[in-house]
Amino acid sequence: MRDGVAVSAVDRLEEYRRELTGYCYRMLGSYAEAEDAVQETLVRAWRNIDRFEGRSSLRSWVYRIATNVCLDALASGRRRALPMDLSGPSDGNTAPAPAAEAGLWVEPCPSGDPEASATTGESVRLAFVAALQHLPPKQRATLILRDVLGFSAREVADLHGSTVASANSALQRARSTLAGHHGVTVGAPPAPSDGVRHVLAERYAMAFSRYDMEELSMLLHVDATLCLPPYATWMRGVSDIQAWLTGPAVGCRGSRLVPTAANGTPAFGQYRPRTDGAGYTPWALQVIDFSGDRITGITAFRDTERLFPRFGLPDHLREDATSGIHP
Repeated sequence: MRDGVAVSAVDRLEEYRRELTGYCYRMLGSYAEAEDAVQETLVRAWRNIDRFEGRSSLRSWVYRIATNVCLDALASGRRRALPMDLSGPSDGNTAPAPAAEAGLWVEPCPSGDPEASATTGESVRLAFVAALQHLPPKQRATLILRDVLGFSAREVADLHGSTVASANSALQRARSTLAGHHGVTVGAPPAPSDGVRHVLAERYAMAFSRYDMEELSMLLHVDATLCLPPYATWMRGVSDIQAWLTGPAVGCRGSRLVPTAANGTPAFGQYRPRTDGAGYTPWALQVIDFSGDRITGITAFRDTERLFPRFGLPDHLREDATSGIHP
């Protein structure tokens, strides 16, 4: 490979970092691990750029490296999940069991980063990413490359070193498995527009801050879910969610919510009031899912020490903070 072409290719590799992060996040279910995988991918690509002969596109070549990095990371067979993947729903009056280790859970990703170049539809939503983890790694890669990133069957076959027929068969098996785990139903309400989601998110933030259970009931779908990683605890239905908020989680009364975005949907940094009255302390990152004109899911991640800096959320709020207002 000519030196000038190699230099140009190296300069172009960095342009793929954002979309590669989205790909690796979907593969691994962890934003932190995705960033590490992308860095390893680019290092391998930089070291081997002289071997790139231009027989395929540079994008296909670098995705082959990224796929191998992810497959290596997934070799242990460990699968990340959400609480509803591990157990049935809990009664809202029941306190959660001890926290499980952080590496068990699908993690949220900041919006506008991994999905900026590669997301279509709901392909970065938490439920979708969790459902992907049910697929064998190569089927997972095949589905993401074909259905999310738009690679051709021939490109995927070349990437895996297989035939087109084999790649197409893997895609069909992956789609069938995903449909079963992702809960795809005929006639489901359409995803709301950005404007509708914004209005619903604002109403939710105000209702939660006022701890207005009547307003929250109006916003929640009858089968809405609330899950609480790192606890293997989740609940379904308005009555159990209300029982949780007014029972074991009553200390959340008076919280303030600071808006952000995660996995292509509105999210909030939740700050609970300090017992000494000196402002508010980080408590959870709430990721909100919508369908039609209702909220269908709330996932409250408690790992604020790691997640809040990633999402640009402050480490405290002043006493005069109001929902939706940064300190």
